[in-house]
Amino acid sequence: MTVRELLQLFETNHRRCLLIGTEAAGVVAGLDLEGRLFTVLAGQVLNRVNPEAFTGTSSRERYLNPGGDGLWPAPEGSRLGYEYCTGIWRVPPGLSGARYWVTSAASDRAVLRAEIDLINNQGVGIPTAFERHIQVRPGPRAVTLEITEVIEYLGTSARPRETLLLAPWTLAQFDCGEGCEARFPAAGTPCVWDLYGPSDERRQCRDGLWHVQTAGGPRFQLGLAAEVSYIEFIDPRRGLTVRRSAAALAPGLGYTDLTDRAPQHEPDGPPIRFSVYSDPTCFMEIEAAGGCPQTLHPGTRLELVVTTEHRLA
Repeated sequence: MTVRELLQLFETNHRRCLLIGTEAAGVVAGLDLEGRLFTVLAGQVLNRVNPEAFTGTSSRERYLNPGGDGLWPAPEGSRLGYEYCTGIWRVPPGLSGARYWVTSAASDRAVLRAEIDLINNQGVGIPTAFERHIQVRPGPRAVTLEITEVIEYLGTSARPRETLLLAPWTLAQFDCGEGCEARFPAAGTPCVWDLYGPSDERRQCRDGLWHVQTAGGPRFQLGLAAEVSYIEFIDPRRGLTVRRSAAALAPGLGYTDLTDRAPQHEPDGPPIRFSVYSDPTCFMEIEAAGGCPQTLHPGTRLELVVTTEHRLA
């Protein structure tokens, strides 16, 4: 899809958006589309785009995933997650229906904010604000996004981690097919594990790098340990390489278990810094997660700084 086609999709369906940078090297932010970010380079959109999400409305029965790069709350499942408060998997309406506004903007940067009330899987309401601080750095055949993801706790009482688990979690989606793979450095044992069924046939380690095939097939997701320093997506069909890294957590924050567990389970799996998701419908995600403190106080701002370099050969 070209950037012109993407902008027309926003306009035709009366969805607000903001172009940060240029059509040659920038990002289109969907203010009325979950604050999703669509990176553009040389006039082309690099992320997955789902046009149906622009024209339809998500419900408990069916979630229309827009694509792009989104900010979600972690964890997903378990007793303290945010996707099972109705008993079945569902993206919270506060998230899918979020309307972001621009608090500041310049030619190469912007800050987006939305107030989003969450309900965890125990039915506890949690008032928050999401912010995305975006800076665009163009280069030869490349564009780099440095994004500070923020979830601000707007509640009036302090909440210990045992009763309120919350962390920023960013998911960048890409169409994939034959030859596409994710890569990340081998960082000791174990640095990678399955969050759904086994994926041993889809991944191998050689020359100090894990190579993970993401060309459709059965769904799988990998959790990556804190020792892993970056994650990449390679699409040889387009000559595209996307490398994502994240700054170390601030003191007092700890990574969480992001696993899609049933709501009666505890979030007691290994903590996850990065993740790879591969979907049967031939898209994949490279994900990065932040951390949660032992106690969440009113006004706490949970921050995750993610740098994503997109390069065309």
